[in-house]
Amino acid sequence: MDELLDDLVRRIKSGEYPPGSQLPSGRTMADEYNVSHSTIQRAIATLRQRGVLVGRPGRGVFVAES
Repeated sequence: MDELLDDLVRRIKSGEYPPGSQLPSGRTMADEYNVSHSTIQRAIATLRQRGVLVGRPGRGVFVAES
């Protein structure tokens, strides 16, 4: 999961996922990274705890505004 976290953070820092942007769905990311949906959920939870991502109920997961 560390590689997944590192790649997501890299993509956020590079501007591929700019502040305020919505991440792709968990299923889409699971397919892209070839991991289980639960692995994506754990990675998202970790990045939410770090303040990198924010969840908006009923809307999705977004990159935190700086």
